[in-house]
Amino acid sequence: MAGRHGRGGATLAGFAAILMWSLLALLTARSGSVPPFQLASLTFALGTLVGVAWLLARRPSPAELRATFRQPPRVWIVGVGGLFGYHALYFAALRAAPAAEASLIAYLWPLLIVLGSAALPGERLRAWHVAGALVALAGAGTILGGRGVSGFSGRFALGYALALGCALTWAGYSLLSRRFGSVPSGIVCGFCAATAVLSLGCHLLFEPTVWPGSAAEWLAVAALGLLPVGAAFYLWDVGMKRGDVQLLGAASYAAPLLSTLALAAAGEAETSPALLLAAALITAGAALAALPMFGCR
Repeated sequence: MAGRHGRGGATLAGFAAILMWSLLALLTARSGSVPPFQLASLTFALGTLVGVAWLLARRPSPAELRATFRQPPRVWIVGVGGLFGYHALYFAALRAAPAAEASLIAYLWPLLIVLGSAALPGERLRAWHVAGALVALAGAGTILGGRGVSGFSGRFALGYALALGCALTWAGYSLLSRRFGSVPSGIVCGFCAATAVLSLGCHLLFEPTVWPGSAAEWLAVAALGLLPVGAAFYLWDVGMKRGDVQLLGAASYAAPLLSTLALAAAGEAETSPALLLAAALITAGAALAALPMFGCR
């Protein structure tokens, strides 16, 4: 699927993934009291079905289908490690450190993608890429700071380390997706299936089972599995393999802004002057990272 996209179309696919991730907090809040690993198992199972539909839409031959999943072990290690590892580390970080501080550290991954892109074939890292990512990071920090970042304490060092591991895991997965550019994006279906199974195992080991308590909560779980924990991962794979990596890295800082706006629109959070400042910083950062699109080299 990725091969059908030019650079511009693939970058738009990455933007679509970022938009879907902006619904993650709202839909999670509306999903009730389902424990994290149980929720991950349910939603990644639905994400697997999205991948099945993704594959069937192409009408592949049996040989093409086998070739999609017959990949070297390193591809599977990176894919499953990226999806499951990111979520496992994030859940663990939130349990070991305050949510605002842990989220701020975890959200270093867009900056790490921009910086790490310098090591990718055919990519050139410029000063405005770094500047754009840092400005956007400041915008994300403004939002997360408004949620109650009260200062970092040594008592939560383990949680901070887990959050940093979370950022490194997702940045590494995203950048290595570019290295595996010849691997069809349909393989993400297999990554989602493995993540669902691993999450189910963690749920059975570490959590009580709590099912959604209403039709509205079930709908939120379904929306999570179809969009931010489903289609978004396939679109992100396309964006990382064929799109503008630096621009997508900087633009990813729009996710916490859009997430907060979605929560506010749904009555789950309040708007504030900090949102306007964050919007200006994130927009400026993305614009800096996008300078090559306007002829700056």
